[in-house]
Amino acid sequence: MKHETPKIEAERREKVGTIYSQRLRKAGRLPAIIYGHKKDPVAVSIDEKEILTHLHRGTHVLDIAVKGGGSETVLVKELQFGYLGDNVMHVDFARVDLEEEVTVLVNLAFSGTPKAAAQSGAILTHDMTSLEVVCRVNAIPGEIPVDLSIMGEGTVITVAEIELPTGVRAAVEPDAVVSHISFVKKEEEAVGEEAEVAPDGSEPEVITEAKAEGDDKKDDKKKESKD
Repeated sequence: MKHETPKIEAERREKVGTIYSQRLRKAGRLPAIIYGHKKDPVAVSIDEKEILTHLHRGTHVLDIAVKGGGSETVLVKELQFGYLGDNVMHVDFARVDLEEEVTVLVNLAFSGTPKAAAQSGAILTHDMTSLEVVCRVNAIPGEIPVDLSIMGEGTVITVAEIELPTGVRAAVEPDAVVSHISFVKKEEEAVGEEAEVAPDGSEPEVITEAKAEGDDKKDDKKKESKD
C-alpha cells in the first residue's frame, strides 16, 4: 500500500558547527543536511518533534520545503545519535527521484507464535529487527510483517520465508536467519559433586590427600631409629 509523502518545512542554516547545533537543539530544532543528485549540499534545521513523529511511524521519504527555496524529495539516509544512543542529534537527507531504486532498512513487525515455542525451555530470539531491501522510492513499505506461525514445528525462519511486498526484494542472502528458537536444558548434576557416604555413616577415605609437613618429619625419624 502506497502512502502520500509527508511534507515538512525546513530553514536554512547560515552557520554550522557544534555551538550553533547545540543552540538549535535547545530551541527544539534538529540540524540536518540535504545532499545528492549532483547538487550542492544544503544545511537546514527542522522541527524536532515533527521529524521524530514521522520517524517513529517508519517514514523513509519526505518532501522538504526549504524556506526561501524550493521543495526537495528526500530519503532519510542516516540518523546521528548522542553518545548515550537515546536521542537523535542530526539527520542526513539524500535527494531522490520517486522512480529510482534505493537500498533501505525497513523494520520487521513480528506476529504469531511458532509451535516449537510452546515446548519446555524454548527461547525465541529475533536475529533481525529490520531488513535491508531494494525497491523504488515510491514503493518503500512502512514495515514488513513477519508471521512466526509459519515456522510450524521448525525452529528457524529465514529471509526466503518472509513474504515481501510487490516490487520489494531483500538485499541480503535468502538463507539469512531472521528468528530462531533455542532450548535450555536442565543442568545435570556434576559427577562427583557430592562425596559418597559409607553405609555406617563414616567419611570416605581420601586416598590422594597429601601428608602434613610434620607427619613427613615423624616418618623420617622412625626410619632413622630403625637404621
